[in-house]
Amino acid sequence: MIRRDFLKTAMATAVLTAVLPVRAKQTLAVSNGHFADVNGQHLFYSVHGTGKPLILLHGGIDPDSFGSNLARLAKGRQVIAVHLQAHGRTPDTDRPLRSETMGDDIAALIGDLNLGKADVMGYSLGASVALQAAIRHPDVVDRLVLVSAAMRQDGFYPEVVTAFKQLEANAATLGPSVKASPLGATYPGVDWTNLFRKVGDLTKRPFDWSADVARLQTRTLLVFADADAIRPEHMVEFWKALGGGRRDAGIDGSLRPANELAILPNTTHYTVPVDPMLPEIVERYLGVASKAVG
Repeated sequence: MIRRDFLKTAMATAVLTAVLPVRAKQTLAVSNGHFADVNGQHLFYSVHGTGKPLILLHGGIDPDSFGSNLARLAKGRQVIAVHLQAHGRTPDTDRPLRSETMGDDIAALIGDLNLGKADVMGYSLGASVALQAAIRHPDVVDRLVLVSAAMRQDGFYPEVVTAFKQLEANAATLGPSVKASPLGATYPGVDWTNLFRKVGDLTKRPFDWSADVARLQTRTLLVFADADAIRPEHMVEFWKALGGGRRDAGIDGSLRPANELAILPNTTHYTVPVDPMLPEIVERYLGVASKAVG
């Protein structure tokens, strides 16, 4: 097990590295694993269940962020769980980690699999990648589920932004600690120190996608923890940018916005992807959305 002081350090240093030993135990077998060569990346993905495809994108560092919720999500549809560049079974390349280019990878994967348009769901880093896929490639993204996402860097609490800026410098300590953990044993091919450096280089960079979000036409569900790493004011701002929170929906609900917002009680940024309420909310959203479209 990873020592408690390491978990505390990792949490203080990067929002993206939570609950590593718990999720490592939830790793799925590789028997349903595949690779797609897109954009110069050898992208690993596994396929679970049947039905309309849902591309599932993990958080930073841990490719098993959703734990047993992956299987729950696959009960009513086909879930395609991707390992992002340098994570899990997807090898790294010389390309830096950027949400935009990884979003391009997801769009290319959807095309490579001949899916037409697919629903895309991401958590934390994966949510940023999912959002960029929808912004840059709206023709291949049907519906979007963003779990613990920010549309600007200052959407995170100031101490989290400070931690992002320190992550790259702490990579030499964090990398060997994860390598010695159950997660490291599950994915022995990962260069953990290099991964922390590249994630740190990504997360320290300011970003502001609010104008792109305001123009987004993709139907979107925002999900946050009630004690998230993202400020509640930013959650509301994100929601309003998507057209929500502007007026009463009317007695019959006919004036409600097309997009949706959920805040899960008694959760944090580190527990929300494995909370049993999450697949219930996602299933309800995707089901309602499909009926509305049909």
